Amino acid sequence: MYRNLLSVAGMTLLSRVTGFLRDVVLGAILGAGALADAFYIAFRLPNHFRAIFGEGAFNAAFVPSYARVLETQGDDHARRFGGQILSLLLISQIVLLGLAWSFTTELVALLAPGLAERPEQFALAVTMTRITFPYLTCVTLVTLLSGVLNTHGKFAAAAFAPVLLNLVMVGFLLIAFLFPNAGVAASFGIAAAGVLELALLIGAARRARVLSPLVRPRWSADTKQFFKALGPAVIGSAGVQIAMFADTIIGSLLPTGGVSSIYYADRIYQLPIGVIGIAAGTVLLPEMSRRLAGGDESGAFHAQNRTMALTIALSAPFFVAFTLIPDVIMRGVFQRGAFTEEAAQASARVLAAYGYGLFAIVLIRSAVASFQSRGDTRTPMFVSLTAVAFNVALKIVLFTPFGAAGLAAATAAGAWVNFSLLVILARRAGAMRFDPLLGKVALASGLAALALAAVAVFGRAPSAELAGRFEGLDAEAQLAILGLSGMLVYGLALWALLRAFGVSATKLRPPARKPPV
Repeated sequence: MYRNLLSVAGMTLLSRVTGFLRDVVLGAILGAGALADAFYIAFRLPNHFRAIFGEGAFNAAFVPSYARVLETQGDDHARRFGGQILSLLLISQIVLLGLAWSFTTELVALLAPGLAERPEQFALAVTMTRITFPYLTCVTLVTLLSGVLNTHGKFAAAAFAPVLLNLVMVGFLLIAFLFPNAGVAASFGIAAAGVLELALLIGAARRARVLSPLVRPRWSADTKQFFKALGPAVIGSAGVQIAMFADTIIGSLLPTGGVSSIYYADRIYQLPIGVIGIAAGTVLLPEMSRRLAGGDESGAFHAQNRTMALTIALSAPFFVAFTLIPDVIMRGVFQRGAFTEEAAQASARVLAAYGYGLFAIVLIRSAVASFQSRGDTRTPMFVSLTAVAFNVALKIVLFTPFGAAGLAAATAAGAWVNFSLLVILARRAGAMRFDPLLGKVALASGLAALALAAVAVFGRAPSAELAGRFEGLDAEAQLAILGLSGMLVYGLALWALLRAFGVSATKLRPPARKPPV
C-alpha cells in the first residue's frame, strides 16, 4: 500500500510542480486584474461540477462497489459492471454539457453576480466558461477509469493525468498571441488537456486489460446498490462545492483582484492537499474496501492508522510554513511580471488563513474512508452538509471585515467541523480505531514542528540578509534558504523523536492482505 501511496504522491508532486509552473506563467501574464478574475471564474465553474459529479461523489460510490464486485464475482463481472456505469456516466455528461452551453450566461450570472456591474468582464467569463466546460465531460470519464485502475492496484497513469493539464495550458499560454487574449488561450488549453487526459486513461486501462466496454445499462443488483450509494454521495459532494460556490459568488463581490488572491493562495495550499491528503485517500479507499470485502477488518484499521500517521508527519511542515511565512512563499513563487508586491501580500493573508485548516483538510479523506469503504455514503453526506452550513454562515459573517482572508478562514473552520464530526461518528460506530503508534507519530510530528517554527521565526531576518546578495532573485533565494533549512531541521528532529518513541519502519508496514472469505 505504501508503495502505491508513494507512487501517487510522487506523481501528484510532479503535477503540483508543473502546476506551479503553470500558475507562475499565468500570474506573470494575467496578473491579478480583471482578465485574471474572469478566467479564474471560468476555470472554477467546470471544476465545481467535476468535484460534485466526478471525483467526489463518483469515487465515493463507485470504488467500493467495483471493489466488492471484483472481490466476490471476479474480473468479468467487474468489467461488465464498469461498462454499465460508464455508459450512464457518458449520457449524463453529454446532457450536462448541453445544458451548460445553453445557459452559460445564466450560470455565470448566478455564480458570479459581482460581474453584472462589469459587462466586459462578464462577457469574458461567459466566453471562457463555454470553452472550458467540455473539460468536465472528459475528466469525469477519466475519474471512472481512474477508479477502475486504482482498484486493480494501477495508480501511476491516473496520478499523472493532471500533469497534462498543466503542460498543455503552459503550451497554449506560450502561443497566446494567436488568440484574442491570454485568458482565451488558457481556456482552450484546458479543453484540449481534457481530451488528452481521457486518451491517456483509455490507453492505460486497455494495457492493463481492465477497460470496460460501452454496454447497454441494466438495472442489476450491483447497479442498484451503486446508485443507492451515489445519491447521498452527490449530495455530500455538492455540500462541499456549495461552500466553494459561495467563495466564487462572494469573491466576485470583492474589489478587483479578490478572486485572484484566493486562487493564487489556493494553488499553494493545494500542494499538501493533493500530494498528501488526496493521495492518501486515493490509495486508502480501495485498500480498505478490498480488505473489508475480504473480511479483514483489522487490516483495514491498520492501513487507516498508518495512512493517517504518514499524513500528519508530512503535513506538519506545510502548516508551519503557511501560518508563519506566507508572505515569503507568495513573493518567492509568484512575484514577477504583472504579479506585484501588493498582490503577494493579499494572497499571503489568504494563505495564512487557509493554513489553520490544513490538518483537518488533509485528514478528511482518510476519515471518510471509514464510511465509504463500507458502502455508507449517507453519514459523510450529513456531516458534509452540516459543516457546509457552518462554513457558509461564517463566510457571510467574515466577508465584510476581512475580505478574501475571511472566506479562507471560514473554509478552515468548516474543515475542522467536518473532520471532527467524521471522527466522532466513526468511532461511535466502531468504524475507526486509533492505535498507540498513530499517537506516537502525531506527538513526534508536533514536537518536530516546534523546531521548524523556530527556524521560520528566527531565521527570517538572517535569510533575508543572505538572500540580498542574489540581486533580482532575493525573494526566490530567501524562500529556498528557509525551505531547505527547515526541511533539514524538521527531518532530523522527526527521525530522532520517532526513534526515541520506538517507532520503526517495520511497525509502519501494512500486513499482508488475507485471502477473500
